[in-house]
Amino acid sequence: MTDPLAPLLSLPGVADAANAAKDAVFQVHRHRVNLRGWATTAAEASVRAARASAALEGGPTEIPSSGEVSDPVLAGSLRVAEALGGLVATWQRAPLQALARLHVLAAADLTADVGRPRVSEDVSQRLDLLGSLVTGGTSVPAPIVVAVVHGELLGLAPFEVANGVVARAAARLTSISTGLDPKGLGVPEVACLRRSAEYEAASVAFASGSLEGLGQWILFVCSALEAGAREARSIADAALTG
Repeated sequence: MTDPLAPLLSLPGVADAANAAKDAVFQVHRHRVNLRGWATTAAEASVRAARASAALEGGPTEIPSSGEVSDPVLAGSLRVAEALGGLVATWQRAPLQALARLHVLAAADLTADVGRPRVSEDVSQRLDLLGSLVTGGTSVPAPIVVAVVHGELLGLAPFEVANGVVARAAARLTSISTGLDPKGLGVPEVACLRRSAEYEAASVAFASGSLEGLGQWILFVCSALEAGAREARSIADAALTG
């Protein structure tokens, strides 16, 4: 059976960028804090990722000192972040079911129509294809799979609201489930926020379907994964000195 993502490896710079991303994430897992105290650093990474993802969707980044979050976008993003660990097995086995759950969590305060993709043959077919890739339909390096999952969900926008939060959460699930970032230490979402204009432009390029656009998006995602590893290292360094 032909691997549908295999041609992406021949795009200029993609193979090298994927390898660099893999190495950066691997190295942060070898940080001495993360060898034993990774649960604490992963929790901090999860919160940072949720705040950045909410901001990209138009929500605030600050969590009130009381801990009670009233903004619906941030609240949804935090709920999603908290649930990711428990969804890894579902994502590997039944990714469309996991996507529905992610949307329920992300959009609960935004709409009554949660968990159901838009009724469209195109949406259904593309989600089915994405599901087949996640469940073993490709053997390309994990960063490329992460990029495709992220880009396809952003471009397809299968739900009425909260598609960005869902797409970034699905990308994070893919990083964890493929073994690229099994402990969820990286924070590529922060890089996406800091480079939001470039993020949006690369997403539009991916959605165009052109080879140049696909390459542009994958290179962006790989660079975000590297930046996310640097963010993870800063979290581990702070834990070491704190």
